[in-house]
Amino acid sequence: MHGPQILARFLEVPADPDRYGNVWQYNSRSDRHSQVGCWGVAFDLLSTSALLARHAREGKVVLGVNHSMRDWGTNREKKLDLVVARPVGPLPTGHRSLRSLAASNHIPLTDAELALLAGLPDVPVAPVGAVLIALEAKAAMTAHVKARPRIYDELNSSHLCVHGASAQALAIGYVQINVADQFASSVTNNRPLDGAPPIVTQHRQPADAIRMLEKIAELPRRQGTTGTGFDGIGVTVLDFSNMGGPVNVVSRPPAPQPGEPFHYDSMIVRMANEYDSRFHSI
Repeated sequence: MHGPQILARFLEVPADPDRYGNVWQYNSRSDRHSQVGCWGVAFDLLSTSALLARHAREGKVVLGVNHSMRDWGTNREKKLDLVVARPVGPLPTGHRSLRSLAASNHIPLTDAELALLAGLPDVPVAPVGAVLIALEAKAAMTAHVKARPRIYDELNSSHLCVHGASAQALAIGYVQINVADQFASSVTNNRPLDGAPPIVTQHRQPADAIRMLEKIAELPRRQGTTGTGFDGIGVTVLDFSNMGGPVNVVSRPPAPQPGEPFHYDSMIVRMANEYDSRFHSI
């Protein structure tokens, strides 16, 4: 699987300056980490599910970015980071697609990843019909304990809205957790730094990351198309201080281990298998 390493390489390159002229690898007021994280999930799902790749080649599926879904029962609306869906009307030409999103978001891909992407169908970004897969990404980079209720509530409302719109759809939650001992937050440093060192928040690691993982584990999960909960949850643990240094993907505990439910690879394989069994007849 490539998604976590792609995300880490992407975050190593700071974004454009914020309104104070400061540049950050991660800015909580930006959704670039969510968009690239979800792009990586879509990339890995297309690489893993032969059926999804075939549907893409046949023009049966499209991508929706920041797509709003509406719960049929409650009329509640939720914006999802990325969805895979049936198209509405003829497919567009010359518009955004899986490959163009990689280019426009400046996603750094290795030669091997570029070759893999070139061999995959270039799924267009197009008007969305029935949603088949809905992705929601959340990040806990600092103030983990304070962020626990918010991240839980935002993720919980996501799967409720997805399945309120379609019980058949696969709802995936993707969580990125930082395990670094210290972090420079764009929120804490909401002023021009002008070359001065930023205010740094100290973490109690790995305890802070473990507490966030424990909260994620409280999210409901479901089997099949009945019940309430996510169909898949993946967690990537990162180690970076947000001060221009390297961003490392952590494989040691407390990161989920291979074979465990929240391990990224396990999530991709489970979701690919669920797609293959659930949508083979579209």
